[in-house]
Amino acid sequence: MSGTLRRPFEAVDHAALMAAHAPPPEYFEGDWLLGPEEIEARQLARLRERAERAYRVPFFRKRWDAAGVGPGDLQRLDDLSRFPAYRVDDIRQSIEANPPLGDYQGASIDGACEEPVRIFMSGATTGAPRPTVYTQWDREAGAILMARALYLQGVRPGDVVLNAWAYSTHNGAFAFDEALHKWLNCVVLTTGTGNVTSSRRQVELAHQYQATAILTTGDYLLHLAEVAREMGLDPKKDFNLKALPNIGDRAKLEESFGVANYQSYGFHEVQWVSVECPERQGLHVFEDAFVVQIVDPESGEPVPDGETGGICITEIYKTGSPQFRYDIQDLSFLYPREQCACGSWLRRMGPFAGRGDNMVKLRGVNVWPEAIGEIALDDPRLEPDWFVRALREGNRDEMVVHLVCGAPEAERPAIARAAEERLKDRLGVRIGVELALPGELDDWTELHSSPKPKRFRDEREGG
Repeated sequence: MSGTLRRPFEAVDHAALMAAHAPPPEYFEGDWLLGPEEIEARQLARLRERAERAYRVPFFRKRWDAAGVGPGDLQRLDDLSRFPAYRVDDIRQSIEANPPLGDYQGASIDGACEEPVRIFMSGATTGAPRPTVYTQWDREAGAILMARALYLQGVRPGDVVLNAWAYSTHNGAFAFDEALHKWLNCVVLTTGTGNVTSSRRQVELAHQYQATAILTTGDYLLHLAEVAREMGLDPKKDFNLKALPNIGDRAKLEESFGVANYQSYGFHEVQWVSVECPERQGLHVFEDAFVVQIVDPESGEPVPDGETGGICITEIYKTGSPQFRYDIQDLSFLYPREQCACGSWLRRMGPFAGRGDNMVKLRGVNVWPEAIGEIALDDPRLEPDWFVRALREGNRDEMVVHLVCGAPEAERPAIARAAEERLKDRLGVRIGVELALPGELDDWTELHSSPKPKRFRDEREGG
């Protein structure tokens, strides 16, 4: 055993890691400002290396052989589109045929003594949880990417940060902790969710230790602001928040805490992909680690810059489980490659714009639940919480959006009618609106128990 045991700190050449993926603040003084030719040359070299590794994984070998392509076919970045994309359903089929991990993993739990690994699961917002095996290199490199995003959003080395994400089978809380502690030397208070550490105690700790950031959902952070006010504290004046790395209602977050909120994008299998800079002209992709394509949600073919489609990710930083043309079916678009006012030439993508696989054809019109939620909530009397249901009534498909509203009973019918009118005007189809009181949608959205709230349910037969 002693001859084969390689501990996690021995499994990574950290000098090589930092040369390949610079941590902050060094990253923003160097690679952030590379020119387009350098960016794309490095991408192509890493893409070829990643293809060689991916081809050793049965899941990819079978698909590539069937499509008549292989690693040697990558001569230009444009050649990436010749390789077949895959979706979450393909992963599920792989798991069903080869339980419990599927045949898409690029690392083995059987070899953990020589190659330390961890297994994390997706949050299951779009189906059964998906396991991913991460090597130690993957965890360290992913933590660097996350540290870059946190740094750009305002977190600085040595800051005190509350990590209020749920520590579970999902990798989110652990990834934040690794990024903060290992690559930003932050002092992390691992409070967990409100079910673990009460909201009042969370506020007390943030105030007592003058935390720079509280990492959690935007909705829960807004709840903490309300708790703080009940305790006689002003979230703007009595807290020390300098960063809002929280996904949620930007306007309400900034209004509550007086700090800028920057959008970002990432998901379970690859961690943090892109982040907005202070110019707020799109999310910069970490192109030393990713190649991002946008494809048609139905055909899978690449679409022109500026056109909304599905995000198709190829990571070029991992040594374990590959993600090589993973059509995650989140919707966004790509900006043309051009220099941002911040100085960076990195490709920029639009913010998350909904789920392609949640698309519902309602009486001949394609609609996405996320778009319904955004339009319906355009009323200051509504809370930033919603849930969409698709159902069959008689011979007709219908959709209902449930919105949270604490307004007086006499005002509620008019609020609902106004939301219905906005939806009909913007989408061209009638969508019903029903109002709920605060907290009434929690069982559907799993707002306080899931890493990502659930927003849609198809109740039609076979849906």
